[in-house]
Amino acid sequence: MMAMLGHTSQAQIVIGQTAGFTGPVSAGVKETTDGAKLYIEAINAKGGVGGQKIELISLDDKFEPKLAAENARKLIEEQNVVAMFLTRGTPHTEAMIPLLDKYGVPLIGPSTGAMVLHQPVKKHIFNVRATYQREAEKAVTHLNSMGISRIAIVYADDSFGADGVTGAQKGLATAKLQAVVQEKFDRSKPDYSAIAPKVYQSNAQAIIMVASGQAVVDGIKAFRAAGSTAQVVTLSNNASSGFVKNLGENGRGVIVTQVFPYERSISYPMVKEALELAKAKGQNEVSPAMLEGFAAAKVLVEGLRRAGAKPSREKIQAALEGIRKLDIGGLEVSYSPDHHTGLDFADLSIIGTDGKFKR
Repeated sequence: MMAMLGHTSQAQIVIGQTAGFTGPVSAGVKETTDGAKLYIEAINAKGGVGGQKIELISLDDKFEPKLAAENARKLIEEQNVVAMFLTRGTPHTEAMIPLLDKYGVPLIGPSTGAMVLHQPVKKHIFNVRATYQREAEKAVTHLNSMGISRIAIVYADDSFGADGVTGAQKGLATAKLQAVVQEKFDRSKPDYSAIAPKVYQSNAQAIIMVASGQAVVDGIKAFRAAGSTAQVVTLSNNASSGFVKNLGENGRGVIVTQVFPYERSISYPMVKEALELAKAKGQNEVSPAMLEGFAAAKVLVEGLRRAGAKPSREKIQAALEGIRKLDIGGLEVSYSPDHHTGLDFADLSIIGTDGKFKR
Protein backbone atom coordinates (compact mmCIF):
# COMPACT_ATOMS: atom_id res chain seq x y z
CA MET A 1 0.00 0.00 0.00
CA MET A 2 2.79 2.42 0.93
CA ALA A 3 4.38 1.88 -2.46
CA MET A 4 1.23 3.13 -4.12
CA LEU A 5 1.31 6.31 -2.08
CA GLY A 6 4.81 6.96 -3.37
CA HIS A 7 6.78 9.55 -1.43
CA THR A 8 4.31 9.92 1.42
CA SER A 9 5.25 8.78 4.88
CA GLN A 10 1.89 9.57 6.47
CA ALA A 11 -1.67 9.76 5.28
CA GLN A 12 -2.14 12.76 3.03
CA ILE A 13 -5.10 14.80 1.90
CA VAL A 14 -4.87 14.57 -1.87
CA ILE A 15 -6.36 17.45 -3.88
CA GLY A 16 -6.55 17.52 -7.68
CA GLN A 17 -6.05 20.38 -10.11
CA THR A 18 -6.15 20.55 -13.88
CA ALA A 19 -5.42 23.83 -15.68
CA GLY A 20 -3.61 25.28 -18.69
CA PHE A 21 -0.05 25.34 -17.37
CA THR A 22 1.00 25.57 -21.01
CA GLY A 23 -0.93 27.34 -23.77
CA PRO A 24 -2.68 30.72 -23.98
CA VAL A 25 -3.47 31.26 -20.27
CA SER A 26 -0.32 29.74 -18.75
CA ALA A 27 0.93 33.03 -17.22
CA GLY A 28 -2.28 33.49 -15.21
CA VAL A 29 -2.55 29.80 -14.29
CA LYS A 30 0.99 29.77 -12.90
CA GLU A 31 0.28 32.87 -10.81
CA THR A 32 -3.03 31.65 -9.34
CA THR A 33 -1.43 28.30 -8.52
CA ASP A 34 1.59 29.98 -6.92
CA GLY A 35 -0.80 32.02 -4.77
CA ALA A 36 -2.64 28.88 -3.65
CA LYS A 37 0.64 27.12 -2.86
CA LEU A 38 1.77 30.04 -0.68
CA TYR A 39 -1.11 29.27 1.67
CA ILE A 40 -1.10 25.46 1.35
CA GLU A 41 2.65 25.31 2.05
CA ALA A 42 2.23 27.58 5.09
CA ILE A 43 -0.49 25.24 6.43
CA ASN A 44 1.66 22.15 5.73
CA ALA A 45 4.63 23.75 7.50
CA LYS A 46 2.45 23.92 10.63
CA GLY A 47 1.58 20.24 10.37
CA GLY A 48 -1.24 20.41 7.83
CA VAL A 49 -4.92 19.90 8.67
CA GLY A 50 -5.55 17.54 11.59
CA GLY A 51 -1.98 16.32 11.32
CA GLN A 52 -2.31 15.49 7.62
CA LYS A 53 -0.45 17.38 4.92
CA ILE A 54 -2.24 18.62 1.85
CA GLU A 55 -0.85 17.26 -1.39
CA LEU A 56 -1.85 19.14 -4.54
CA ILE A 57 -1.57 17.12 -7.75
CA SER A 58 -1.57 19.52 -10.70
CA LEU A 59 -2.02 18.35 -14.29
CA ASP A 60 -1.65 20.42 -17.46
CA ASP A 61 -4.70 20.46 -19.75
CA LYS A 62 -3.13 22.97 -22.20
CA PHE A 63 -6.39 24.95 -21.84
CA GLU A 64 -8.27 22.28 -23.84
CA PRO A 65 -11.69 21.29 -22.42
CA LYS A 66 -11.41 17.63 -23.54
CA LEU A 67 -8.05 17.22 -21.88
CA ALA A 68 -9.36 18.99 -18.76
CA ALA A 69 -12.15 16.40 -18.48
CA GLU A 70 -9.71 13.51 -19.03
CA ASN A 71 -7.32 14.92 -16.39
CA ALA A 72 -10.22 15.29 -13.95
CA ARG A 73 -11.15 11.64 -14.60
CA LYS A 74 -7.58 10.52 -13.86
CA LEU A 75 -7.42 12.57 -10.67
CA ILE A 76 -10.81 11.39 -9.42
CA GLU A 77 -10.75 7.72 -10.49
CA GLU A 78 -7.05 6.90 -10.32
CA GLN A 79 -5.57 9.31 -7.76
CA ASN A 80 -8.71 9.26 -5.58
CA VAL A 81 -8.55 12.98 -4.83
CA VAL A 82 -11.00 14.11 -2.14
CA ALA A 83 -11.61 17.43 -3.91
CA MET A 84 -10.83 19.27 -7.13
CA PHE A 85 -9.38 22.76 -6.94
CA LEU A 86 -8.55 25.85 -8.97
CA THR A 87 -9.44 24.65 -12.45
CA ARG A 88 -9.17 27.24 -15.21
CA GLY A 89 -11.69 28.14 -17.88
CA THR A 90 -15.44 27.90 -18.33
CA PRO A 91 -15.94 25.10 -20.91
CA HIS A 92 -13.08 23.27 -19.20
CA THR A 93 -14.81 23.35 -15.82
CA GLU A 94 -18.19 22.52 -17.36
CA ALA A 95 -16.62 19.45 -18.97
CA MET A 96 -15.86 18.04 -15.50
CA ILE A 97 -19.36 18.41 -14.04
CA PRO A 98 -20.54 14.89 -15.01
CA LEU A 99 -17.54 13.43 -13.14
CA LEU A 100 -18.02 15.65 -10.10
CA ASP A 101 -21.67 14.60 -9.99
CA LYS A 102 -20.97 10.90 -10.56
CA TYR A 103 -18.43 10.65 -7.74
CA GLY A 104 -19.69 13.44 -5.44
CA VAL A 105 -16.43 15.37 -5.66
CA PRO A 106 -16.48 19.04 -4.61
CA LEU A 107 -14.58 21.54 -6.78
CA ILE A 108 -13.35 24.64 -4.95
CA GLY A 109 -12.43 27.94 -6.58
CA PRO A 110 -12.65 27.45 -10.33
CA SER A 111 -10.70 30.31 -11.92
CA THR A 112 -13.61 31.61 -13.97
CA GLY A 113 -16.44 34.01 -13.23
CA ALA A 114 -18.96 32.39 -15.54
CA MET A 115 -22.60 32.74 -14.51
CA VAL A 116 -23.26 29.22 -15.80
CA LEU A 117 -21.25 27.91 -12.82
CA HIS A 118 -23.43 29.92 -10.40
CA GLN A 119 -27.00 29.74 -11.68
CA PRO A 120 -28.64 27.33 -11.55
CA VAL A 121 -26.46 26.12 -8.67
CA LYS A 122 -24.02 23.37 -9.62
CA LYS A 123 -24.14 21.03 -6.65
CA HIS A 124 -20.41 20.30 -6.44
CA ILE A 125 -18.93 23.62 -7.55
CA PHE A 126 -17.99 26.13 -4.87
CA ASN A 127 -17.11 29.46 -6.47
CA VAL A 128 -14.87 31.85 -4.56
CA ARG A 129 -14.33 34.83 -6.89
CA ALA A 130 -17.14 37.12 -8.11
CA THR A 131 -18.78 36.69 -11.52
CA TYR A 132 -17.71 38.25 -14.84
CA GLN A 133 -21.17 39.82 -15.06
CA ARG A 134 -20.58 41.64 -11.79
CA GLU A 135 -17.23 42.92 -13.10
CA ALA A 136 -18.55 44.08 -16.46
CA GLU A 137 -21.48 45.82 -14.79
CA LYS A 138 -19.09 47.55 -12.37
CA ALA A 139 -16.90 48.66 -15.30
CA VAL A 140 -19.82 50.35 -17.07
CA THR A 141 -21.00 52.02 -13.87
CA HIS A 142 -17.49 53.35 -13.31
CA LEU A 143 -17.11 54.67 -16.88
CA ASN A 144 -20.51 56.34 -16.63
CA SER A 145 -19.54 57.99 -13.32
CA MET A 146 -16.53 59.48 -15.17
CA GLY A 147 -18.90 61.05 -17.70
CA ILE A 148 -18.17 58.50 -20.42
CA SER A 149 -21.30 57.66 -22.39
CA ARG A 150 -20.02 56.36 -25.74
CA ILE A 151 -19.08 52.79 -24.94
CA ALA A 152 -18.16 50.06 -27.46
CA ILE A 153 -18.29 46.36 -26.61
CA VAL A 154 -15.98 43.94 -28.42
CA TYR A 155 -16.07 40.32 -27.37
CA ALA A 156 -15.00 36.77 -28.17
CA ASP A 157 -17.77 34.71 -29.74
CA ASP A 158 -17.93 32.13 -26.96
CA SER A 159 -19.72 31.53 -23.66
CA PHE A 160 -17.26 33.78 -21.80
CA GLY A 161 -17.79 36.66 -24.24
CA ALA A 162 -21.58 36.35 -24.12
CA ASP A 163 -21.51 36.22 -20.33
CA GLY A 164 -19.46 39.41 -19.97
CA VAL A 165 -21.70 41.19 -22.47
CA THR A 166 -24.77 40.34 -20.37
CA GLY A 167 -23.15 42.10 -17.41
CA ALA A 168 -22.10 45.10 -19.51
CA GLN A 169 -25.66 45.37 -20.84
CA LYS A 170 -27.01 45.41 -17.27
CA GLY A 171 -24.68 48.30 -16.48
CA LEU A 172 -25.67 50.14 -19.66
CA ALA A 173 -29.38 49.68 -18.92
CA THR A 174 -28.92 51.09 -15.41
CA ALA A 175 -27.08 54.08 -16.90
CA LYS A 176 -29.78 54.41 -19.60
CA LEU A 177 -27.15 54.02 -22.31
CA GLN A 178 -26.71 51.83 -25.37
CA ALA A 179 -23.45 50.50 -26.77
CA VAL A 180 -22.25 52.58 -29.76
CA VAL A 181 -20.76 49.41 -31.26
CA GLN A 182 -21.21 45.79 -30.24
CA GLU A 183 -19.07 43.38 -32.26
CA LYS A 184 -17.91 39.81 -31.73
CA PHE A 185 -14.93 37.96 -33.21
CA ASP A 186 -13.90 34.33 -33.64
CA ARG A 187 -12.02 33.27 -30.53
CA SER A 188 -9.78 30.82 -32.40
CA LYS A 189 -8.68 33.35 -35.04
CA PRO A 190 -9.41 36.93 -33.96
CA ASP A 191 -9.73 39.27 -36.94
CA TYR A 192 -10.18 42.97 -36.18
CA SER A 193 -9.87 44.28 -39.75
CA ALA A 194 -13.59 45.11 -39.96
CA ILE A 195 -14.17 45.82 -36.24
CA ALA A 196 -11.36 48.35 -35.60
CA PRO A 197 -12.56 50.93 -38.20
CA LYS A 198 -16.15 50.64 -36.85
CA VAL A 199 -14.90 51.36 -33.33
CA TYR A 200 -12.93 54.36 -34.59
CA GLN A 201 -15.86 55.73 -36.62
CA SER A 202 -18.24 55.32 -33.66
CA ASN A 203 -16.19 57.86 -31.69
CA ALA A 204 -16.22 55.47 -28.74
CA GLN A 205 -14.71 56.96 -25.60
CA ALA A 206 -14.25 53.52 -24.07
CA ILE A 207 -14.08 49.94 -25.34
CA ILE A 208 -15.03 47.04 -23.09
CA MET A 209 -13.19 43.95 -24.34
CA VAL A 210 -14.43 40.61 -23.11
CA ALA A 211 -11.74 38.18 -24.27
CA SER A 212 -8.60 36.41 -23.12
CA GLY A 213 -4.96 37.50 -23.08
CA GLN A 214 -3.53 37.62 -26.56
CA ALA A 215 -6.85 38.43 -28.26
CA VAL A 216 -7.06 41.60 -26.15
CA VAL A 217 -3.43 42.49 -26.84
CA ASP A 218 -4.04 42.14 -30.60
CA GLY A 219 -7.36 44.01 -30.38
CA ILE A 220 -5.80 47.01 -28.66
CA LYS A 221 -3.07 47.13 -31.33
CA ALA A 222 -5.73 47.09 -34.03
CA PHE A 223 -7.83 49.84 -32.39
CA ARG A 224 -4.78 52.08 -31.97
CA ALA A 225 -3.69 51.44 -35.56
CA ALA A 226 -7.20 52.41 -36.74
CA GLY A 227 -6.85 55.74 -34.88
CA SER A 228 -8.98 55.08 -31.78
CA THR A 229 -7.71 56.60 -28.53
CA ALA A 230 -10.59 55.11 -26.51
CA GLN A 231 -9.96 53.91 -22.96
CA VAL A 232 -9.82 50.09 -23.02
CA VAL A 233 -11.39 48.07 -20.21
CA THR A 234 -10.97 44.32 -19.80
CA LEU A 235 -11.93 41.79 -17.12
CA SER A 236 -10.06 40.04 -14.31
CA ASN A 237 -9.23 36.98 -16.38
CA ASN A 238 -6.45 39.31 -17.66
CA ALA A 239 -5.26 40.38 -14.20
CA SER A 240 -1.86 38.73 -14.53
CA SER A 241 1.48 40.46 -14.85
CA GLY A 242 2.05 38.28 -17.94
CA PHE A 243 -0.84 40.08 -19.66
CA VAL A 244 0.70 43.48 -18.85
CA LYS A 245 4.06 42.35 -20.27
CA ASN A 246 2.41 41.21 -23.50
CA LEU A 247 0.67 44.58 -23.90
CA GLY A 248 4.03 46.37 -23.87
CA GLU A 249 3.72 50.03 -24.90
CA ASN A 250 -0.06 49.71 -25.21
CA GLY A 251 -0.47 48.75 -21.56
CA ARG A 252 -0.49 52.18 -19.98
CA GLY A 253 -3.99 53.35 -19.07
CA VAL A 254 -5.72 50.03 -19.74
CA ILE A 255 -8.33 49.34 -17.04
CA VAL A 256 -8.56 45.79 -15.70
CA THR A 257 -11.44 44.95 -13.39
CA GLN A 258 -10.40 42.99 -10.30
CA VAL A 259 -12.21 40.52 -8.05
CA PHE A 260 -9.87 40.84 -5.08
CA PRO A 261 -8.67 43.82 -3.05
CA TYR A 262 -5.64 45.80 -4.16
CA GLU A 263 -2.58 43.55 -3.88
CA ARG A 264 -0.62 46.19 -1.98
CA SER A 265 -3.43 47.16 0.39
CA ILE A 266 -2.39 45.77 3.77
CA SER A 267 -5.58 47.12 5.33
CA TYR A 268 -7.00 43.77 4.12
CA PRO A 269 -5.62 41.07 6.45
CA MET A 270 -5.69 38.56 3.55
CA VAL A 271 -3.39 40.76 1.45
CA LYS A 272 -1.09 41.39 4.42
CA GLU A 273 -0.84 37.65 5.13
CA ALA A 274 -0.15 36.79 1.47
CA LEU A 275 2.53 39.50 1.26
CA GLU A 276 4.23 38.29 4.45
CA LEU A 277 4.29 34.67 3.20
CA ALA A 278 5.60 35.81 -0.22
CA LYS A 279 8.35 37.92 1.39
CA ALA A 280 9.41 34.95 3.51
CA LYS A 281 10.04 33.14 0.21
CA GLY A 282 12.03 36.07 -1.22
CA GLN A 283 9.20 37.49 -3.36
CA ASN A 284 8.52 41.18 -2.85
CA GLU A 285 4.99 41.31 -4.16
CA VAL A 286 1.86 39.37 -4.96
CA SER A 287 -0.27 39.81 -8.09
CA PRO A 288 -4.09 39.89 -8.33
CA ALA A 289 -3.95 36.40 -9.88
CA MET A 290 -1.94 35.15 -6.88
CA LEU A 291 -4.54 36.56 -4.49
CA GLU A 292 -7.24 34.62 -6.32
CA GLY A 293 -5.37 31.36 -5.71
CA PHE A 294 -4.60 32.37 -2.13
CA ALA A 295 -8.28 33.07 -1.37
CA ALA A 296 -9.37 29.79 -2.97
CA ALA A 297 -6.81 27.92 -0.84
CA LYS A 298 -8.19 29.54 2.33
CA VAL A 299 -11.67 28.28 1.47
CA LEU A 300 -10.31 24.81 0.62
CA VAL A 301 -8.43 24.55 3.93
CA GLU A 302 -11.46 25.72 5.90
CA GLY A 303 -13.58 23.06 4.19
CA LEU A 304 -10.97 20.41 5.10
CA ARG A 305 -10.79 21.62 8.70
CA ARG A 306 -14.55 21.44 9.12
CA ALA A 307 -14.71 18.01 7.47
CA GLY A 308 -13.05 16.42 10.52
CA ALA A 309 -10.47 13.70 11.06
CA LYS A 310 -10.78 11.75 7.80
CA PRO A 311 -11.98 14.26 5.23
CA SER A 312 -13.97 12.36 2.59
CA ARG A 313 -15.62 13.81 -0.51
CA GLU A 314 -19.03 13.76 1.22
CA LYS A 315 -17.74 15.34 4.42
CA ILE A 316 -15.97 18.15 2.53
CA GLN A 317 -19.09 18.81 0.44
CA ALA A 318 -21.24 19.07 3.60
CA ALA A 319 -18.60 21.17 5.40
CA LEU A 320 -18.43 23.70 2.55
CA GLU A 321 -22.22 24.00 2.37
CA GLY A 322 -22.17 24.81 6.08
CA ILE A 323 -19.85 27.82 5.70
CA ARG A 324 -21.58 31.06 6.71
CA LYS A 325 -19.84 34.44 6.87
CA LEU A 326 -16.33 33.01 6.84
CA ASP A 327 -13.82 35.87 7.12
CA ILE A 328 -10.91 35.04 4.81
CA GLY A 329 -9.10 38.27 5.71
CA GLY A 330 -11.38 41.26 5.20
CA LEU A 331 -13.74 39.47 2.80
CA GLU A 332 -16.62 37.20 3.72
CA VAL A 333 -17.51 33.91 2.06
CA SER A 334 -20.85 32.20 2.61
CA TYR A 335 -22.38 29.11 1.03
CA SER A 336 -25.56 27.12 1.45
CA PRO A 337 -27.04 24.16 -0.43
CA ASP A 338 -28.74 26.58 -2.85
CA HIS A 339 -26.03 29.26 -3.04
CA HIS A 340 -22.47 28.54 -4.18
CA THR A 341 -21.40 32.01 -5.23
CA GLY A 342 -18.82 32.96 -2.63
CA LEU A 343 -17.63 36.57 -3.04
CA ASP A 344 -19.31 39.56 -4.65
CA PHE A 345 -16.22 41.79 -4.60
CA ALA A 346 -15.42 43.79 -7.76
CA ASP A 347 -13.10 46.75 -8.20
CA LEU A 348 -11.08 48.44 -10.93
CA SER A 349 -7.38 48.90 -11.49
CA ILE A 350 -5.44 50.75 -14.14
CA ILE A 351 -2.08 49.81 -15.62
CA GLY A 352 0.41 52.53 -14.73
CA THR A 353 3.51 53.77 -16.55
CA ASP A 354 5.57 51.27 -14.52
CA GLY A 355 3.50 48.33 -15.81
CA LYS A 356 1.89 47.74 -12.41
CA PHE A 357 -1.80 47.70 -11.53
CA LYS A 358 -2.91 50.81 -9.61
CA ARG A 359 -6.26 51.39 -7.94
